[in-house]
Amino acid sequence: RVEAFRDAASAMEQEKEILLEMIHNIQNSQDMRHISEGEREELNLTANRLMGRTLTESLLHATKMIDEIVNKLLDDLEDAKIRLMSLYGACTSDVPAGPIDQKFQSVVIGCAIEDQKKIKRRLETLLRNLENSEKSITLLEHQKSSVRQSCNSKQD
Repeated sequence: RVEAFRDAASAMEQEKEILLEMIHNIQNSQDMRHISEGEREELNLTANRLMGRTLTESLLHATKMIDEIVNKLLDDLEDAKIRLMSLYGACTSDVPAGPIDQKFQSVVIGCAIEDQKKIKRRLETLLRNLENSEKSITLLEHQKSSVRQSCNSKQD
């Protein structure tokens, strides 16, 4: 069943890309010049509405991809951090320090500009929180080793 779901999801993703391309081609076709202003406006409104619905799906998909990593954070902190950094690299125009998640980048590109900014801010917050957590863990480990050394010195 999982394999069937994956195949169906892949087919739907391909269909979505084809539909987006078709809508874009219609909006930019030469035939749009040969219809009345009212018809052209109506077609553009319909095309924009359909694009908006499709692009909202991209935001949901991007959010789901981030959530999957966050849910696995406690299992493997280092891997989660690396994966979040590759997602962040896909959102920034700067040259990232590490690899970029190409699949995530294509999903984010499908989002509206405001949604892209929200996704980037969320990833920045998650990475900042991970960094702060790692500092706290390091500090606690340092304090534990200091206490152990102190206890061992007193026993001698």
